[in-house]
Amino acid sequence: MKKRIGILGGTFNPPHLGHLIIANEVLQALQLDEVRFMPNQEPPHKKKDMWISNEDRVKLLQLSIAGHPCFTVETIELERQGRSYTYDTIVLLREREPDVEFYFIIGADMIEYLPKWYRIEELLSMVKFVGVNRPHHSQETEYPIVKVSVPDINISSTLIRTRLSENKSVKYLVLDHVCHFIKERGLYGSK
Repeated sequence: MKKRIGILGGTFNPPHLGHLIIANEVLQALQLDEVRFMPNQEPPHKKKDMWISNEDRVKLLQLSIAGHPCFTVETIELERQGRSYTYDTIVLLREREPDVEFYFIIGADMIEYLPKWYRIEELLSMVKFVGVNRPHHSQETEYPIVKVSVPDINISSTLIRTRLSENKSVKYLVLDHVCHFIKERGLYGSK
C-alpha cells in the first residue's frame, strides 16, 4: 500500500495557527500518513522589507510543528533556484519517492486559479488536489478536487507581520515559542 502524503505549500512568512489547523484537518479527514509543510522561494510580488531568510522561515516551521508526529518540513523548493512551479516540484518529489501518493493542499483562493496553473492537466494526473474552504472564496471548479471542510479561520501572515511591526500582540495567532523566536531575532520589525 502506498504511503499517502499531503503537501501544504506557502510562504509561511510566518507560519500561524491557521496553517496548522488546515494541515491537521486534512490529515484527519483523508487519513494521510503525513503532511509536509513546503515553504517556497521568495515570490517576486512580495515586499522585501517584510521578508525573512529561508533559514528563519524553516526554523519557524520547525518550531510550529514540533511535537506533531505526522508533520514535517519539505525544503525541496528552497533547494532550487528560480521560479518554482508546482508541476516541477511534483515531478521531483515523484522521482525521489515513487511509492508515495501525494495530495496537494490548496485553499479555495487557489482553486479559482487552477485554470492558470502551469501544466495543470499533467499535474492533475500526478497528484490529487485537496481544496479547503477559505472565507470569501468559492470551491467550485471543473477540476477533480477532494474537498475538505475546515473551520473558517481568517488569520493571515500579513496580519501577523503588521501586528509585530506595530508592537502589538500576536498571542493565539502563532504558538508561544514561535512568537518568542520572532521577538528574540527581531523579525518583522518586532521588539
